Amino acid sequence: MVGSRKITLFTILNALLLSCVAVATLYPVLYILAVSLSDTSAVIQGKVFLFPKGLNFDAYKEVLKNDKIPRAYLNSVYYTALGTFINLLFTAVAAYPLSQRTFFGRKWFMLMIVITMFFNAGIIPTYMVVQQLGLLDTVWALVLPNAIWTMELIILKSFYENMSTQIREAALIDGASDYRILFSIVIPLSKPALASIGLFYFMGHWNSFFLPMIYLSDKDMYPLQVVLRDMLIYNAENDAGLVDRAALAPQAMKNATIVLSMIPVLLMYPFAQKYFAKGVMLGSEKG
Repeated sequence: MVGSRKITLFTILNALLLSCVAVATLYPVLYILAVSLSDTSAVIQGKVFLFPKGLNFDAYKEVLKNDKIPRAYLNSVYYTALGTFINLLFTAVAAYPLSQRTFFGRKWFMLMIVITMFFNAGIIPTYMVVQQLGLLDTVWALVLPNAIWTMELIILKSFYENMSTQIREAALIDGASDYRILFSIVIPLSKPALASIGLFYFMGHWNSFFLPMIYLSDKDMYPLQVVLRDMLIYNAENDAGLVDRAALAPQAMKNATIVLSMIPVLLMYPFAQKYFAKGVMLGSEKG
């Protein structure tokens, strides 16, 4: 039959494998959402599986009522927005000269940059540098030491190299400087690549909890992931400011916070998804 497709053993195995991956990915999300929306008695008795038992929004009300979690949420939004902006700016500027074949020492600089993917100074030396610069307990301690990620720099450099050189040559003939070419021509034409690496940067900052734990001692500056980590490790029942033991299950409180932490990612990813696969492949085209 014209247009019919033969079902092979590979197709069947591939479908089964992808189905297992889909189930393994969706199950934790559905379970967390179900627990956060279920009645307290059903959660305590362990009756919740994939669907809420007795729709209840009390967990979300308690999360938003407490000062700690909304403040941490705003901190995460601020750190992520500022960090992603700095990452994109520094990466775009650094990748431009490295993409020009006439740049002196281009290969040597790339070698030094690639080495950082395998070797780094370590936590203690980095902490000492941040401390000596007076950046502890500031947002700059979270964004400046990681202003450029090596893989994202290589991806953007490869994208620049694939752009037509005639545009740059025409701009140079018209008297435009390299800065003018970069910010007026190259960056506007690189929106797909910037959106792709921007998604990586966004996810990295939003999910970061290790660096804030090291560089921030003021609990009012903690991002959401640190607060969430404390809730997951230390039983929420021990924190009277987070949950009323008699009225709300600690599991529901934790899961409600997790669901709220996923919202920005779920809102952003559909808009950047079409650039995601393309951005991953860009880094493999050229070194």
